Amino acid sequence: MTIRILNKKKIISICTLALALVFSVFFIMALDTRMAVRYYSVDADTVSSPIRIALVTDLHSCYHGENQAFLIDAIEEQRPDILLLGGDIFDDDIDDTNTEIFLREIEGKYPTYYVTGNHEYWSGTSNFSDKMDILEKYGVKILHNEFEILEIRGEYVNICGVDDPDAYMFEANVEKNSDDYLDGKSEMDSNFNSKLSTVSKAQENGYFTVLLSHRPEYFEDYESLGFPLVLCGHAHGGQWRIPYILNGLYAPDQGLFPEYAGGRYDENGTTMIVSRGLARETLPIPRIFNRPELVIVDIT
Repeated sequence: MTIRILNKKKIISICTLALALVFSVFFIMALDTRMAVRYYSVDADTVSSPIRIALVTDLHSCYHGENQAFLIDAIEEQRPDILLLGGDIFDDDIDDTNTEIFLREIEGKYPTYYVTGNHEYWSGTSNFSDKMDILEKYGVKILHNEFEILEIRGEYVNICGVDDPDAYMFEANVEKNSDDYLDGKSEMDSNFNSKLSTVSKAQENGYFTVLLSHRPEYFEDYESLGFPLVLCGHAHGGQWRIPYILNGLYAPDQGLFPEYAGGRYDENGTTMIVSRGLARETLPIPRIFNRPELVIVDIT
């Protein structure tokens, strides 16, 4: 009888240790904030030679190694033809040091384009101007509701960019989350759609068109205007994920269980790719099963 009791105790101890190990591994994986690289491929009839895009969104001036080496090295290893910065590269609550280091390190290496995110506008008039000056200092092309034709190895593509919808509130001097902000939401959406419609005319030249826009929740508008490829951020991957079960718990401007938290979405000839972003320490709650990511898009 004594031997049986000892064996049971031993079994219980082993099971307890095994469970502790499983839970430890689970939590390490769940809270892993190492940067991932995620790949997508998009077919284009008008492109005969592959074009590679690196998409960086929602950096929020976060730290990615000394001199941003983790991020810089990851981009360089992918050898992109174009670097697109999809908004919220800066943050409205912390200084711009890490973002400026990143911009300094990529200066002159790739054709680089940027569109605004909501946090750039939330930083206030003088700070917003300072951030735009930093971008221009390092040779980044800011796309304010406009497009540029880019030639890559004899291939031509339209790179379109539209301001974040909060540009409307910023220009009207309306504070975020105020009553005036909520009351003006429909006008903000209308203003955004007007700008989007203007930018969509780039497609008339027949070149493959890439739209860079911070917000994924306007997917129906992008699709209705016939953009073949749209690159977005903003949703932060829905913050908390359960792989293969839940693609995101909550995203700004989409709420609970967001439809466009991160990944690829295809509808009527429009492909939208939503980056889960690169923010880490600036987020108010931790990312769960939701690693920061660099997105690579191959147009073939």
